[in-house]
Amino acid sequence: MPKTHHYEVTVTWTGDTGSGTGSYRSYERAHDVEAEGKPPIAGSSDPSFRGDPSRWNPEELLVAALSQCHMLSYLGLCAGAGIVVTGYVDRPHGTMIETPDGGGRFEEVVLRPEVTLADPARADEAARLHERAHEVCFIASSVNFPVRHEAQMMKV
Repeated sequence: MPKTHHYEVTVTWTGDTGSGTGSYRSYERAHDVEAEGKPPIAGSSDPSFRGDPSRWNPEELLVAALSQCHMLSYLGLCAGAGIVVTGYVDRPHGTMIETPDGGGRFEEVVLRPEVTLADPARADEAARLHERAHEVCFIASSVNFPVRHEAQMMKV
């Protein structure tokens, strides 16, 4: 029987400057994302949509979630295979397009993990585990656009 997991967060708009949403320019996009027992995430919209560039926007958080999920899946697979990872850095890139109706969608996200291994002789085996990590990543399995990876195995 499959396990079901539930996630609850609170998103609170904090951008009322005194006149609410009286006009498109009259309010800030500032908000806080919170979950019990965790520090809040300061959010806003993308600066292209009048957002605060010092705050996280939903598009960045989506790209980050895909990267985190892949990394955590990959590290677990490596541990299970006895491959010791000593370093992992990802600099993912997401591409979103705006549509004429005012909406938009992601076209793709490219993950670019740089993985350092304790035993470089296992680099080929470790590189192949990225495919399996993609298959088991909950977030990648939930989006309707391609998520690719261009992994690099780093030499110590």
